[in-house]
Amino acid sequence: MVTSAAIGGTLQYGYNLAIMNAPTVFIQKFVNETFQERWGIQLGVYEVTLIWTFIVSIFSLGGFIGALIAGPMSVRFGRKKTMLLNNVFLISSSLIALLSRTAKSVEMIIISRFLVGINAGISMNVQPMYFGESAPKHLRGAVSLSSAVFTSFGLVLGQVVSLSEVLGSEPCWQYLLASNAIPGFIQLLTLPWFPESPRYLLIDCGDKEACLMALRRLRGCEVQREELDEILQEQNETKGERAKQPWELFTDRSVRWQLISVAVLSSAMQLCGNDSIYFYASYVFQEAGISAEQIQYVTIGTGMCEFTACILCNLLIERLGRKLMLMGGYVLMAGWAVVFTVALSLENMVTWMPYLSMTCIFTYILSFGMGPAGVTGILPTEIFNQTARPAAYMTAGSLMWLNLFIIGMIFPFLVSGLGQYCFVPFGSVCLLTASFIYMVLPETKGKTIAMITKEFYRLNYRGHVKMDPEVVQAQYQLGEVFHSTAL
Repeated sequence: MVTSAAIGGTLQYGYNLAIMNAPTVFIQKFVNETFQERWGIQLGVYEVTLIWTFIVSIFSLGGFIGALIAGPMSVRFGRKKTMLLNNVFLISSSLIALLSRTAKSVEMIIISRFLVGINAGISMNVQPMYFGESAPKHLRGAVSLSSAVFTSFGLVLGQVVSLSEVLGSEPCWQYLLASNAIPGFIQLLTLPWFPESPRYLLIDCGDKEACLMALRRLRGCEVQREELDEILQEQNETKGERAKQPWELFTDRSVRWQLISVAVLSSAMQLCGNDSIYFYASYVFQEAGISAEQIQYVTIGTGMCEFTACILCNLLIERLGRKLMLMGGYVLMAGWAVVFTVALSLENMVTWMPYLSMTCIFTYILSFGMGPAGVTGILPTEIFNQTARPAAYMTAGSLMWLNLFIIGMIFPFLVSGLGQYCFVPFGSVCLLTASFIYMVLPETKGKTIAMITKEFYRLNYRGHVKMDPEVVQAQYQLGEVFHSTAL
């Protein structure tokens, strides 16, 4: 089920990030030729860079729209059906990209990137929700984290397919942009055979029999009583409540710090600058002193680095916990950003400094994969209940994509403006985020939603005289008198 959902889900996010690096020069040349042919205008380097940056960054705006519609879609159609319907955007995007060169249309490339962005935005929100709601408590972290593993696998796959020997050559760039349809077709053929999220079936649809059937199919055995009790407890707590809208979360004091935590961590995931390395890998490696012909092979190493780190994180998350993995990742990233800045500053003085710079990029990505890449996506599943979860994912996803768009637009100018100091702002973000995690975020490993809510309760109502719900229940209350016969 994990493989089927992820191959047409978060794998697409990583794949579509990676495939835009190799055809940079070819698409820029195509843009210039198109403008020359239509209007007789010869674009300068700045104008071509600006149009290219917009083509790359429109993916993020599509993702932002996808994140906004993911919540309502997952409530209306269910988690599984939403992922299947999501392939409509993907296949439309692939067809448009395939025909863009024949039509000599830059606009078609932009529309194609926008549509595939919507696809990635929906899958990045709905897939972790589907995994988190379907996995047993002791495997919830590892199963949810597989979303990040497939994202990093998508990066590696995209980098390999983008090699000049495969589809990264001048005659084949339109096929490269359309190649993302293949994982989508695999998902359409396989995902219908798997069940819907058991929690969605019981809590949202009120269908206990379908929930039990889904649990039996996913577990391969009879359902554990305690697991069913936990889902029933959550159903009882949310009885009569409809799915919340994002703006309702902003006014709800009981989820204030959960929302702040998700907003800070989703923003930091992009503002730390890791994904910018994939968007503009060639720019970064040129600054690090790597020759042009070696760059495409070095870029595959960055993807392999994150893929390896995500697998390691998957193995360690249930041992070390979410908080340590997140905080450790950001602290290491801040450290490597400092080393990278020093290495770039001394590049012309010491002969081996370009290699240290390249090592810093790999270790930066490795640190990102070990914590922030995987753990950030599973937090909304663990710290919000069923009615607030879709709205929380909408908020987190919107912020993530909005920040990715901003970073995507300013990063090439940041590199040219700040030069060797381009990673100083990213290092600062990492340090501030690690401090926030240490002071605010509780550990969620192996805890039920009720236990996690109780920990946030103290933060949400700090300084206010409001009784803990468990304490209120524990006080003696005058009950109804029963006669022995009635009893």
